[in-house]
Amino acid sequence: MNHLLKMMDLTAGDIAEILNLADQLKYEQKHGIAHPHLAGKTLGMIFEKASTRTRVSFEVGMYQLGGLPIFLSSDDLQIGRGEPVQDTARVLSRYLNGIMIRTFRQSEVDALAANGTVPVINGLTDYAHPCQVLADLMTIREYKGALEGLKLCFIGDGNNMMNSLIVGALKMKMEVAVACPSGYKPAQDVLDFAVTHPAFSMTADPAEAARGADVVITDVWASMGKEDEAEQRRRDFAGYQINGTVMKAAKPDAIVQHCLPAHRGEEITEEVFESHSKEIFDEAENRLHAQKAVLVKLLG
Repeated sequence: MNHLLKMMDLTAGDIAEILNLADQLKYEQKHGIAHPHLAGKTLGMIFEKASTRTRVSFEVGMYQLGGLPIFLSSDDLQIGRGEPVQDTARVLSRYLNGIMIRTFRQSEVDALAANGTVPVINGLTDYAHPCQVLADLMTIREYKGALEGLKLCFIGDGNNMMNSLIVGALKMKMEVAVACPSGYKPAQDVLDFAVTHPAFSMTADPAEAARGADVVITDVWASMGKEDEAEQRRRDFAGYQINGTVMKAAKPDAIVQHCLPAHRGEEITEEVFESHSKEIFDEAENRLHAQKAVLVKLLG
């Protein structure tokens, strides 16, 4: 594991190792045990998409690990003025021990990794959101004790979250059922991977996907960069909401996850969100520890 570009790159062993290390780092943080594994190391954080959780969790994580995080806005970098990504990768590799990037195109993340000489971490692209999904898996395991054999349901857009959850959950031997409207299916390479697993199903019926689920997950209907499609997406995703009906189809002790920010009344009702808010915000906290584990694995 030289980079974290997408969930497809990780083996089940990689995922388990990251989750185990994340659990250990969380324990140490909660008990005031210092863990400066990255003392003297630097992480450059390129943001071409705005963020609350990604920026704060990576900055705090590097600080807790004894390293230095450096925020790099695309407005302040030559990459924002047309410098080829390969040149940015070569220069930053001379200064930094690692690069985290949150951007639009997966190809930009891949190019950084291909042309640089330090580990690259995908903080989010339109195609993949691996750090978020590692935190989801960490949280599910905390609540359920294990991952293998559980049923995960995702309702909504076939976006970066659905792409990454399908791959990550199937690799951890979970059953995966997704519900999405026609025209909003996950990426074709993800589907090609998923259909080789008998534990995968895709439907247009949210209640069918949620039937017997141990965990139900959703995301906003219009992700960042899709704002101009918001009205059309509200029409297309009508009915693709986590609500009381969907939760009745799931197991009585099913948990709910949402990568935030949530649009209450659209992809999830206020009632469901608030009744499962502890699970949702436990996952937000676990972003910190899952990302710290990735940083230690790659930069340590």
